[in-house]
Amino acid sequence: MSGLHVDVDFQQKMTAGQIVCGDVFHSRRISGEGRYILILSDGLGHGIRANVLANLTTSMAMNYTSFHTKPEIAADIFMRVLPRSGEGKESYATFTIIEIDNDELVRIINYDNPATQIFRFGKAFVPRELEIPVRGAENKGKILRVREFKPLRGDRIVFMSDGVTQSGLGSKLFPMGWGDGQLAQFIQKQLERQPEITATRLARKIMNQVEMNDQFKMKDDASCGVINFREPREFMLITGPPFYKIKDQDFVRMVKDFPGKKIICGGTTAEIIAREMDLNISIQHHYDWENIPPAAEMEGFEMVTEGILTLGKVEEILENYTSNTRLEDSPPEEVVKLLLEHDVIHILLGMRINRAHHDPEQPFEIQMRKFVVRRIVKILEERFFKKVNLEFI
Repeated sequence: MSGLHVDVDFQQKMTAGQIVCGDVFHSRRISGEGRYILILSDGLGHGIRANVLANLTTSMAMNYTSFHTKPEIAADIFMRVLPRSGEGKESYATFTIIEIDNDELVRIINYDNPATQIFRFGKAFVPRELEIPVRGAENKGKILRVREFKPLRGDRIVFMSDGVTQSGLGSKLFPMGWGDGQLAQFIQKQLERQPEITATRLARKIMNQVEMNDQFKMKDDASCGVINFREPREFMLITGPPFYKIKDQDFVRMVKDFPGKKIICGGTTAEIIAREMDLNISIQHHYDWENIPPAAEMEGFEMVTEGILTLGKVEEILENYTSNTRLEDSPPEEVVKLLLEHDVIHILLGMRINRAHHDPEQPFEIQMRKFVVRRIVKILEERFFKKVNLEFI
């Protein structure tokens, strides 16, 4: 997208006393097209039934959107598919679909969710909105509201379920609920205070205020997503020495010339880089993490960790990461923080067999490292919208 990075975060809080959320969020990056799709659906009511309705809606909407189906046709199909109540009454789920195309176009399709709020240069920005009737005789009166615009650096998109705008409903402060207008004022104040505020921080601030509006006992499911278009931050992760020893100097030159932050996962790799760059490795002897080798320090690198065990833990943390995850300071968690803080990630994966530990005819460690790194790449690209360049050395 013309050098812009799409930074996305999503936060959610459930109705008090419920075990599942009736709002569902799905996202997908279609790498072959350079397209991002984000979908939020709010199922009718609360709990499991609402969650099922919202899950069906987001799943179908994602599939149809992925295949470029016209939204009014897709909406007709999945509205008819949603299960009905025993009395034959219509089951209901709202939805917001956000597409971000590689040709620098954002398309927002909204059905009965609160209006998506867009900010440009810290002020509310309202692109032209089209109203498209949903196809089908049984959908008479149902309208999709569609906005399209080209994003600029610093643009923010805030999308939400009605649990956000209706928070505080019936209270002395917000008798009619927080509302679109007061939400917009809140977001604008945050942007004035912190023009470079991240998507994660802004989404959390909004949801913290929502919880306060409901006096910390949520009356409805509430979900909020934030998209921030910004300049990409680059990062390098190095793991494994190059296959041919003769390539050590070229390998180290690639590492040395990289201008951004970088880490090393692997003791042998760190020793080669330290030797070629005439650096010292300082191991942290005091640590509190079970089954995780200690990290080390080396000038010019954010950190140096053990290899496959650390990477395996990194993959596990990323796989299970949610908006409620709080990262501590163990080596794998520090690696995850660095991965999530950056947008373009370069991974140098060395293919040399450690002959001191393994039979060269059975390079199990190499295959494990390849498998784990590929899993990390897949999660970073598909769930976190990172651009990852994986290079085998």
